[in-house]
Amino acid sequence: MGSKLVSSVVRLVLLGFLAFILFYGDHFGVSFDYPHKGLFDNIYVRLAKAAMLLLLVVEMLRIYYYGIVKNPKPPKLIGNVVTLLVPLIVLLVFIEIGFMFVSQSQEGGITLASKIWFERYWPPMTGDYRDDVKTDTVGKKKVLIVGDSFTAGHGLKRAEERYGNVVAQKLGTQQYVTYNLGISGSDTRDEFARLTKFGVKPDVLVLQYFPNDIEKVARDHGLIPDAFRPYSDIPRAFQSLFIKSYLLNYLYWQFPHGNFSPFDVYARKAYGTGAIINDHLSDLNQFITYAKLHNAQLYVVLFPFSHNLEKTSEYVKPVVQFFQLNNIPVLEVGKLIGDIEPNDRVVGRNDGHASAVVNQRVGDALFQLMQTNAGLTNVTSSTK
Repeated sequence: MGSKLVSSVVRLVLLGFLAFILFYGDHFGVSFDYPHKGLFDNIYVRLAKAAMLLLLVVEMLRIYYYGIVKNPKPPKLIGNVVTLLVPLIVLLVFIEIGFMFVSQSQEGGITLASKIWFERYWPPMTGDYRDDVKTDTVGKKKVLIVGDSFTAGHGLKRAEERYGNVVAQKLGTQQYVTYNLGISGSDTRDEFARLTKFGVKPDVLVLQYFPNDIEKVARDHGLIPDAFRPYSDIPRAFQSLFIKSYLLNYLYWQFPHGNFSPFDVYARKAYGTGAIINDHLSDLNQFITYAKLHNAQLYVVLFPFSHNLEKTSEYVKPVVQFFQLNNIPVLEVGKLIGDIEPNDRVVGRNDGHASAVVNQRVGDALFQLMQTNAGLTNVTSSTK
């Protein structure tokens, strides 16, 4: 019995080391490389973690069996404590494994549950874009939709629910081919860089805008938002556990952290500072120049903060006026969704991105706007 106990302890130590590498290897330069790492949490890596935890449980139970149950003279106090702790540890391990397969869309896409969500619902992808491969394109008008997570469809389980797909369906496939160039976290400068590198010249160009697109310009001028730092409200000794544990990570993000007030102050200052807004408008003007160069009709779709439509309208007034002065049609989403209940405007309680209902309404409105302005660029819209 003693040899079995010793062998189990040795195996437990070795398995514990391997489990530590699996969960904390990035601290020592050990990592797993797979497509879209950082966005996805690979299913096979999670299965390996789950298997390792199960093996640890097996060895722990063997030690308990030979050290306490089969021991003719077990330490009474230690035996009682271990008898209480072992079932609790086993239960927690199984719950942890269960949460390795729980997905939930989350605002910033930084949670473990959100990375599982991305792996489960984001594909298929073409390169970095959540879009299918375009093959039958010869002789068709090219519609390019450039934007951030709202264009990519953050929080929407089906790409077909995105406003861009709604427009594409209404335009049909006989005369048009629509490309979705949405990337989560993208801003105005990144969007323009990606547009020029894409290699497809548009007949119709849609630029999707969100109030945080001004952040890089503001940073250049020394204005940085006072943003909440994830896990900073947890004692430092426990932060790593909440970052790595699927159970603790999920529970942590079910509660609100930070507030909107600091960004409200920041946005008012960023959009109200002449030097910042002038540089930002200069960046936006590149889209106007690009559209004119390629004889493309440009449209702007402006998404608001779903929880405060009025504040968004105040922030972005200089942007709206700029495009209007340049005769660029602007679709202000906030004016379309005021009658929708706040909870129905978003994809979930932890994700403020536009819901399928909002995307449908935006797609319909954008299509109508295209029809209204079709004569400007000889674009003739058609239903599928």
